[in-house]
Amino acid sequence: MWSPDNPILRKEPKRGEMMKTKGLLIFPQWLVTSAMETPQQGYGIRVVGDKISDVAPKAELLNQFPDDEVWERPDQVLMPAFVDAHTHLYGVLAHGIPLSKAPDGFMPFLTDFWWPLVEDQLNSDLVNAATDWNCAQMLRSGVTAFYDCTEAPYSLPGVLARQAEVVKKWGLRGILSFEATERVSKENGELGLQENLDMIAWGKQDGGLVQGLMCFHTTFTCSDEFILKAFALAKEQGVLTHMHCSEGHFEPNEMLKRNGRRTIEHYDALGVLGPEMLVSQCVQISENEIELLAKRGARVTSMPLSNCEVGGGIAPLPELTSAGVTVGLGSDGYITDFFEVMRGAFLIHKAAHTDPRVMPANLVWHLATEGGAKAIGLENLGCVKAGWNADFMLVKPTLPTPLSAHNLYEQLLLYCNASNVDTVFAAGVVKKEGGKVLDADIDTLRINSQLAAERLWQKAS
Repeated sequence: MWSPDNPILRKEPKRGEMMKTKGLLIFPQWLVTSAMETPQQGYGIRVVGDKISDVAPKAELLNQFPDDEVWERPDQVLMPAFVDAHTHLYGVLAHGIPLSKAPDGFMPFLTDFWWPLVEDQLNSDLVNAATDWNCAQMLRSGVTAFYDCTEAPYSLPGVLARQAEVVKKWGLRGILSFEATERVSKENGELGLQENLDMIAWGKQDGGLVQGLMCFHTTFTCSDEFILKAFALAKEQGVLTHMHCSEGHFEPNEMLKRNGRRTIEHYDALGVLGPEMLVSQCVQISENEIELLAKRGARVTSMPLSNCEVGGGIAPLPELTSAGVTVGLGSDGYITDFFEVMRGAFLIHKAAHTDPRVMPANLVWHLATEGGAKAIGLENLGCVKAGWNADFMLVKPTLPTPLSAHNLYEQLLLYCNASNVDTVFAAGVVKKEGGKVLDADIDTLRINSQLAAERLWQKAS
């Protein structure tokens, strides 16, 4: 039972409370420590402050810590929280936007719709309204950590610092960036790079859960000189550099025309392909590019549902994982329920390869948790292990068939959704309990998001 005096369970812990040693013991029906390991019964965890201190059999924990608070959850599965490794939180405002005609390809999607009607119309107030709504939705779905890209060239400067305050309020692990681009002007591109530097500094000074990294858009909106500068600035700051890559056929074809190399090959020729590079999408890439990504240790994020929506194609996700590339899953700001994102990765590739053995369920769970954390540079996240961060969820399946060690990953992936997430812990703090996101006025958040969308649509019309 929740106690206002328990530092682990307090909605808004006071400074210094995480130093207390009293713990919380949680005993689920099933415990998933890692998606790459077999689910266990008869086990539980101990949470102290913002960390998982122990994972052990129930009897052992009760005997060792008799004074701890105890949660019995015999009908639930305790497992790592999700990591949304790539999203655009502002993207929700574009859902349902009126269009005179649907884009007929990937580049028309950008040039005729996304850039002029969405990104070029954004301001800080609109971004914050969308962020506020999406933070609640992420917690509802079991997401406690995410990487967000904002491209809003006319919102500079200062849009990320204001967005960071919104994320901070929710207690989520957020990495925020600005997609610096020269498509508006070289001067605007420089403002974008500086926005990332300011966010990186903000995160380091704050010392909390919200951080920054370096980001630029693509090779077709940024010059080589600009790209090299972005990587140099990131190296100085000790952070990753993110970019979109080959989301459709346009970019690799443009690179072939311009340089005789595909996109990843071009980054390698520039000398920037490596472990500090976070590459999103990677839909239209070659076998050689997959080999290069693996050889250089670059990180990749895949967005199966949004790739379908924009007609970009199907990313070679099975090939990337088989090659040993670090891969995470992202929503891309398209659908916030991360169970839906996982289902996309699980089903689409089976169909594309005409092979039901492709992308097994536990691998998809791994990409949605530990894989995503590794991709965006977050340590000790994505597993339920002693000494790791206390970011986890309790799922209440309510399925018509029994769970077992051999079917748990597939059953939960296929037949559960955000409504089955009963409880969410982020950094040791309960953020969702009894199926409800705590301290969230969902109706008000929805109204604010609707009003923001209406303002965007009016500006775009």
